Amino acid sequence: MDHSRLRHAGIKATFPRMKILDIFYQHADLHMSAADVYRNLVSDHSSIGLATVYRVVTQLESAGLLKRTQLDTHTTVYELNDKGHHDHLVCTQCGRILESSDATMAQLVRKIARRRGFRLDSYSLVLYGGCGCRQGAPITPQGEFE
Repeated sequence: MDHSRLRHAGIKATFPRMKILDIFYQHADLHMSAADVYRNLVSDHSSIGLATVYRVVTQLESAGLLKRTQLDTHTTVYELNDKGHHDHLVCTQCGRILESSDATMAQLVRKIARRRGFRLDSYSLVLYGGCGCRQGAPITPQGEFE
């Protein structure tokens, strides 16, 4: 893992930070909870504990390297913060998370805020529905620690 990303973000390049950031780069197309990251570490026979994972993902988010998305009251996922703004579509059948960047939607959100006299700093849009997966598929517990 290249230390420069961490140094450029202004944080020390410790082993847990490098290892966890590396997992996000290895799975750049995924949205992962802290529990998902921990499962990756366990499968890699790492001794980094779950409490450290929670602390490090928070530090990486604060440093601007990760982006946090609150999908619902119980599910927080993280992803690399290098994709620009996008919204999320969550399949309620299989747990799959899709991304969408729609300029028209962004304009509409800004228009709604302006009409209400609201100064918009940012927004997060999560849509829930079906991705077309088979109907009897088990729901993947995205973000839950088992």
